[in-house]
Amino acid sequence: MTANLILDPLIPMLALYALGVAALLVVGFGLWRGLAGWALRGLAAAALLAALANPSLQREDRAPLSDIVIAIVDESASQRIGVRPDQSAAALANVEAEIAALPNTELRIIRLGDGDGDSGTQLMLALSEAMAEEPRARIAGAILITDGQTHDLDLAPDLPAPLHVLLTGQSQDWDRRLVIKNAPGFAILGEAVTLTLRIDDQGAVPADVAGSANITIAVDGGEPQSYRVPVGEDLELPVVLPHGGMNVLQFQVEVNEGELTDRNNAAVVQINGVRDRLRVLLVSGEPHAGERVWRNLLKSDPSVDLVHFTILRPPEKQDGIPASELSLIAFPTRELFVEKIDEFDLIIFDRYRLRGILPNAYLDSVRDYVKRGGTVLIAAGPEFGSADSLWRSSLGEIMPVTTTSRVFEQGFTPALTDLGKRHPVTEGLEKLAPEGGWGRWFRQIGLEQISGQLVMTGIDGAPLLVLDRVEEGRIAVLGSDHMWLWGRGFEGGGPQLELLRRLAHWMMKEPDLEEEALVAAANGQRLTVTRRTILDAPPPVTITAPDGTTSELILPEVAPGRYSAGWDAPEMGLYKLTQGDLSTVMALGPSAPKEFEETIASGDKLQPVVTPMRGGVLRIEDGTPDIRAVGMGRVAAGRGWIGVTPREAYVTQDIRIAALLPAWLWLLMAAGLTLAAWLVEGRRARTANP
Repeated sequence: MTANLILDPLIPMLALYALGVAALLVVGFGLWRGLAGWALRGLAAAALLAALANPSLQREDRAPLSDIVIAIVDESASQRIGVRPDQSAAALANVEAEIAALPNTELRIIRLGDGDGDSGTQLMLALSEAMAEEPRARIAGAILITDGQTHDLDLAPDLPAPLHVLLTGQSQDWDRRLVIKNAPGFAILGEAVTLTLRIDDQGAVPADVAGSANITIAVDGGEPQSYRVPVGEDLELPVVLPHGGMNVLQFQVEVNEGELTDRNNAAVVQINGVRDRLRVLLVSGEPHAGERVWRNLLKSDPSVDLVHFTILRPPEKQDGIPASELSLIAFPTRELFVEKIDEFDLIIFDRYRLRGILPNAYLDSVRDYVKRGGTVLIAAGPEFGSADSLWRSSLGEIMPVTTTSRVFEQGFTPALTDLGKRHPVTEGLEKLAPEGGWGRWFRQIGLEQISGQLVMTGIDGAPLLVLDRVEEGRIAVLGSDHMWLWGRGFEGGGPQLELLRRLAHWMMKEPDLEEEALVAAANGQRLTVTRRTILDAPPPVTITAPDGTTSELILPEVAPGRYSAGWDAPEMGLYKLTQGDLSTVMALGPSAPKEFEETIASGDKLQPVVTPMRGGVLRIEDGTPDIRAVGMGRVAAGRGWIGVTPREAYVTQDIRIAALLPAWLWLLMAAGLTLAAWLVEGRRARTANP
């Protein structure tokens, strides 16, 4: 129980002050005139003023409250390295035992995981939130069990008690990390783009590994190439993308013995490869209705450089016109078909027949161009089944079809095969059909498939569009010259533009149109895995997490030839996905999250926050400290110990107020003092006048 003296004036305080001033003036005047009872009159005035002030005695019944110590246990990704989990557990157990031994003290334990996204360790935010849940007057101290790598120092709260850091890690720790300082989002195919890399060492680096490191580079999960590079220097790496679409470049620095973690030794860069210009050579054997459609289609695309070679006057035509009057300049056939053939992305033979205009050596050059990685599309007409068919040249060696020498002149509607419904070139084309279905074609060349992939059929299921791979290149044969009817909108037309676009991109090896592909896309920490295949249902996907743990994901079929499923990744970092012979990598957030930018345990970042709060930074490897009570404002840390400040907080259970003296007693005192003053003054007056 405690007692306090309080005032409860009977009149406003301003009036009480005025009366006090007036009483002081009167007493002062009596003193100046030499009145013998001035002191007694002053006491009488004081008694009256005290009565008006109404002094009271307030008694409180108080219940003491326990002090609270907050312990924040950092359990972020960097705290799961090496011996740090064991150190944290031992330090927390010691803190619990020490706090339990202190009288009237409680411990609040807050466990902190990784921040949202790639925000890192939010240590100060966790401390602020923990303080907000407790009465400030009861907080006797805070203890952070961490590696010291926090990423929100600007949110450090104003703590009314000491703040301490128990530091995990070991003094001999060292680590090596790979940093991608500059990487563009896209690059033009065939042109070098420069990436800037850097390898940094941290901590107590052994002498035998300092100075240089081995780095391997792989594109799209292919065969890696290894290089020896210096450490601590910016490296400018020129890269030429191998194909259009998304190119995934994976960098891996060798992991040395004793290195703290390998989570920051790898990085992934995704660069979208775009073509500056698509160079197409269109060879038309003769003028026909579909020729203009081909030309208009290719010329309408500003990204296409078209070279169109049309045979207007075949050699067998005898019209008596001198050859010198047929052309202003000789057509550069040797330059196109031999010297610069590799500069073309696609060669189209549209109703071409053997007439001696292109020597066999030039067609041999086209065949070798395909084997080296080139692409050829053959749009066959009636001439394909004749004696001068292109199939009878050296190009026939790489074609996936043979001719039956028959030409069907009747209406038919092209149809997708079961394989065509799964193949990325023709998948979903039936959904683009106008109302009533695709328009009809009226000519089909008799073909027999000998290899490749049949994706479209015509009359009585005969091959219409066949695709094939030839060594490094690709070839396609379209057994009709009536695709132009779709472009003209006959009977509603059909998806001519989309089919040719996909066909051209497949032939140029765009990853988005590969038949067998394993693709991953990230949205936050949710991974969407898609497998495209023209074969049977694929096996489960094996996902290797950044920490090396693996899990399997079964992909259900969502469309013909397409299997997909979503998967929630447990943390940011680099994931590797493997399914049979296919593999890919995907980085959620950065390859090395912020948690692994600095992995060496250090109290340097937290020292400016700890020092003003009279706390200390102690390494757990030096021993777990004692905890003792220290006075407010005193140093709260020393060798082997840390301190908390008792706050002596309480809660008031009852309040009682009683007047210090009854009112009649104040009046009696004032009257008695006034009477005494009068008697003293009267006696003095009689003595002075006998």
